Formats: sequence, C-alpha cells, structure tokens
Amino acid sequence: MPAPAPATGARQSTLRASNLALVVRTVCASARPLSRADIAAATSMTRATASRLVDELVAGGVLGEIERGGGAAARRGRPATPLVPGSGLAAAGLQINAGFLAVRVIDLRGRVVAEALEYGDFVGSDPAAVFGRLAALSTRVLGGLPPGVRLVGAGLALPGIVAAEGDLLLRAPNLGWSDVEPAALLGTATPAGLPLHIDNEANLAARTAAEAAPGRPGAFGDFVYLSGEIGIGGAAVLGGQVMTGRHGWAGEIGHVCVDPAGPSCRCGSTGCLETYAGRDAMLAAAGLTPASTLAELAELAGSGDARAREALSVTARALAVALAGVINVLDIPTVVLGGHLAQLADLLRPEVEQQLRTRVLSARWVPPRIEAATSPPAPGATGAAFRELSGVLADPAAWL
Repeated sequence: MPAPAPATGARQSTLRASNLALVVRTVCASARPLSRADIAAATSMTRATASRLVDELVAGGVLGEIERGGGAAARRGRPATPLVPGSGLAAAGLQINAGFLAVRVIDLRGRVVAEALEYGDFVGSDPAAVFGRLAALSTRVLGGLPPGVRLVGAGLALPGIVAAEGDLLLRAPNLGWSDVEPAALLGTATPAGLPLHIDNEANLAARTAAEAAPGRPGAFGDFVYLSGEIGIGGAAVLGGQVMTGRHGWAGEIGHVCVDPAGPSCRCGSTGCLETYAGRDAMLAAAGLTPASTLAELAELAGSGDARAREALSVTARALAVALAGVINVLDIPTVVLGGHLAQLADLLRPEVEQQLRTRVLSARWVPPRIEAATSPPAPGATGAAFRELSGVLADPAAWL
C-alpha cells in the first residue's frame, strides 16, 4: 500500500494563519505606523511575503493604510504606505458596577467608536431590573454604530466572582447578587451570533493598564492593580497577563483582612480592606455623606480638616497592610490605583509608600511604588472589549 501523501495543504494553511497573526501583532504592538518593509524586517519575512500578507489583511479590514500626513485616504499597494490596525473591526465591552452601567465599543486601534454611561445605585438591586437597563443601553449603543463596523465579540465586566466556565456570576457582595446568568438576562441585547464572555471587573480593568491599545504594551508590565469604587477589586499582572488563579478568582485584594476585629464586610467577613478603603467607607470616616464627592474629601483634607486627614490616613494604612502581604508573596512591587483610589493617589501615596518601605521585606533593594491609572471611566468595559479584540490578533485569518 502506498504511503499517504503528506498533508502539505494543511501545513501551508497553518503557516499562513500563523504568519498573518504575526503581522497583525507586529503592527498592533508598534507605537508608530509601520511600512511593509518595517514589517518584513521585524518578522524576518521576505518583503514579498510580508507585502502579500499585508494586502490580505488590508483587504479584510484587519489592517488599514494611512497617508504619511495622517490622512485617512488609502494608497494601497505602495511599499512605504504606513500601516495601522484596522478601523472596521470592533468589540463591545459592557460593565455593571455598584454605581453605574456602561457600554463601550472599541476598535482595533483602541479608539472608542460608541459608548454610553448611566449612573445609578445598584447596591442590593434586582438583577433582572439592572440587566434590563443594561440591555436597553446596549441596544441603543449598538444600534447607532457607524456603517462598516463589524463586531467581533462582546464582553461583560462584573464586580464579583465568575464561574470558571464564564457563564455564571457566582457572587457579587456589593450588588447583593448570587448565581446570576447574565446572558439569559441580557437576551438579544448582545450582537446576534456572538457569545457573551463575562469576567471580574478588576481583571478586565487591569488590562487597560497593561495595554495602551489592543496588542500594544502599556506603561506597566508587572503590577498589582486595585480597582476602587464602593468596594475594592484587585488583580495581579505579570508580563502583561492577568494572573487569574486555578478557578479565575485570584486578586480579591479588597477582601484581604487588615484587622480581624474591624467592621463587618458585605462578603460576610470582618475587617476587609474595602471596609476602610472603599469609597463610601472613606467618605463616612471623613464625616461626609455617600452623595459627597471625592473632590470635597480632598479639599477638606487640603484645608487641614482633621477628620478628613485621618480618614485618608486610615485608608493609607489599610492599603499598606494589604498590599505589603501581596507584594511579599508575589514580588510585584508596582501598584496601580484605579477608580476613586486613582483620584486620591497623590494624597495617599506618601503614607502608603512609607508604610510599604517598612512592611515589605525587599523594599531596601526595590522600594514599592504607587502609580495612578489614567484610564477613562468604566475601565472594565474597555478591558472587556480589549479581551475580545485579542482574539483577532491571535487568529486574524478567521476575519478575512
């Protein structure tokens, strides 16, 4: 019996898909537009191969061509024409938090194509009612997308523990929810034919600090991220990738105990970090109401108000206790503060860093540092869209 013929076609197809992905990742990772010659040099391909692959990606809308002056008119086929990620592929990121709902559509260039943000108080709310509002918001945003924009996926950021299968919200203490099925409650509000991927809000928000745009590294590669709202979410990022843990539940820094005899937490424990560093906890400690703003707290502290200054000091000490444990265990000495903590970073940083220098074993050689996130509101929605777009970078051939 003759030997079977080698699967040359399959190998060629796999090689083509791999090379297409390499070209897309190279363009997306660059902070400046690249030419076909640049791509050939960066990927070690021949210029003919690089040019052929680029032509396919431009035709499919995965990459785009721009004029040297930055204009939008294409000049296809000229080797020196600058190349950028395409503007025709985008992903939808949705978010539910204790104080707002968000829908944001982002393209491969990292630009917001369409968005809407709706504020409210969703603590102890009815999941069906909240998802109904999010569905209406999503329908409105997706219905107004510019012509020619193709959606590649939809993601949802939630402030709680999500099942490993990614289809069930197991528990969200600050919302008062347990065992919620988001896809069923959203119904047809997500794009037809696209599954809804859900994840923890802090995990997704951390992507916005790790990536400046889909596939483009951000300012930080290794860091601990704290997402500050009514509660405190957290994530640890190593090499630009979120460390999710065995079941996807890693990073719950807001529920690290900083004082066993401390206040009761909505999670059922006592003395959790968020009972000291959560937004409402900070305002209450300063003698302010939940309707007050962080600007008011900062202004009071700046004017010398003793209660406001003590509230910030208590928050800083609690942050230092929790973060010291995380840094000592993980050896990740950069901390990025998001949400309300980012707004107060300048006031919190001196005491937190001073405390960490005392509490972190390695601080003598690598002093921990506190940075403020610069992401826009609802970074969880942005991170959810980024995650969906990462699928295009991994397999652009599927979208040609």
